[in-house]
Amino acid sequence: MNIGDSLKAWAQRIKRDGLTLWFAARHPDAPWYAKALGLFVVAYALSPIDLIPDFIPVLGYVDDVLLLPALIWLTVALLPTAVLAQCRAQADAWIIENGSRPSSKAGAVMIVVLWIALGIAAWLWLAPRLPG
Repeated sequence: MNIGDSLKAWAQRIKRDGLTLWFAARHPDAPWYAKALGLFVVAYALSPIDLIPDFIPVLGYVDDVLLLPALIWLTVALLPTAVLAQCRAQADAWIIENGSRPSSKAGAVMIVVLWIALGIAAWLWLAPRLPG
């Protein structure tokens, strides 16, 4: 197995586990903190808007390559083994049936609100320091 195949398999697992978190957020036996983090991660992953836009050189892909997989790994680690197995089976079935990943309008709204909040915070911090 060459490095290209390894990366493709890793990307497939990340995609499946992202969808797994969607099902885990609705599972009655998942702990509340895993559900909360899972919903955040899924909303962000499915959002058409990134926290760091992809057109920014190098940094634009940091969230896609490092942040998102790390958050998925953390959330999967918080899930009980039985819940994880059931939700992975549901995710595999969904991928076979639908093929493509869903999108989240709520995730897009969340990212826009976050950018607006960061802009307001920056303005409130910088405005008193501006000359004039």
